[in-house]
Amino acid sequence: MSSSHPALDQLPIRRLTPEDVLACADLCEDRGWQREEHKWGLLLTAGTGYGIDDPSGKGLVTVCVVTSYGPGLAAIGMVLVSSRYARQGVGRRLMRHVIAEAGDTPLTLYATAFGQPLYEELGFADVGRAEMLNGHFTLTEPAPALPVRPATAEDLPAVLRLDNEIFGVDRTAMITRLPAFADQLRVAEQDGEITGFAALWPNMDTHVIGPLIARDAATAQALVASLAASSDRRLRTDVDTRHTALTTWLKANGLEQIAETTVMIRSLPDLPGDWRRRFAPLTVAAG
Repeated sequence: MSSSHPALDQLPIRRLTPEDVLACADLCEDRGWQREEHKWGLLLTAGTGYGIDDPSGKGLVTVCVVTSYGPGLAAIGMVLVSSRYARQGVGRRLMRHVIAEAGDTPLTLYATAFGQPLYEELGFADVGRAEMLNGHFTLTEPAPALPVRPATAEDLPAVLRLDNEIFGVDRTAMITRLPAFADQLRVAEQDGEITGFAALWPNMDTHVIGPLIARDAATAQALVASLAASSDRRLRTDVDTRHTALTTWLKANGLEQIAETTVMIRSLPDLPGDWRRRFAPLTVAAG
C-alpha cells in the first residue's frame, strides 16, 4: 500500500532532550492523552528519550522514553505514534531500535491492550497486571494508625537502601529527584526504622501517588492516607493487582478502576526485587 509520507523507514531516530517536552506533550494531545508536561520533564531528564521528527515539520512522528537502572533493568514508557503516521510501522521500528540499543539489559514496560500484541511480537512476556485507580479520596474506611511523617534530607540514605532492596535494582538517579519533583514525600517509621515511603506528585488536575513502597498493606494504607490528607485534587495510583487488600481499601475510599495495564518483561523470567512490598510504581512510564 502506498503512503503519502516519504521513506518512513529512512527517517533518522534521534535522542530527545528536555527541550523536546512541549513536542512530546503535543504528541500526547494528538493521541487523546493528557499533556503531562511535568512528568515529561522528569522522564527526559532522568531517562533517555528517542524520537523521529516529522519531515513536514509538524512535530514528532513517534517517541518513547527509556529509564535505565543499570545493567539489571531498564523501563520503557510513553510509546506514542502520531495519528498521521499510525499503523505504518514507525512505532515497531522505534521499539526495535530501543531494544537493540539496550543490548543485554532486560527491559520492562506497562502495556495497554492495544500495544500488547506488538510487545509480545518483540519478545516481551506478561508477568503481571496493574490497576489504574482514580478518584476523590474520602477516608470512609480509616487507615491503620501507624507513624508517617514528611521525609527529610537525612532520610535519603535509608530510603535509597530500602528502595534498592525492594525494587531490586539501583534507581538512585530517579529517587533522588523525588524531593524536587513531588509535592510531598513521606516515610513510615517504626522503632527508628523506615518501613516504607511514598511520593505525591502533580499531574495535570490530579495528584499521583507513586512510588509506593511499604513493609505491608497496613503501612501502604497509612502512607496513602497521610498523602491524601495534603491534597484536594483527585488521586491516581497504579497498584499491582496482587495487592487486593490495598485496592479494596482504596475503592472503599472513593477511588475507581479506570484502566488496567499488563506488566511485561523481556530477557528475564520476572521483575527483580520483592513485589510483596512494591505496591505502586513512580509512574508506569518508568517502573
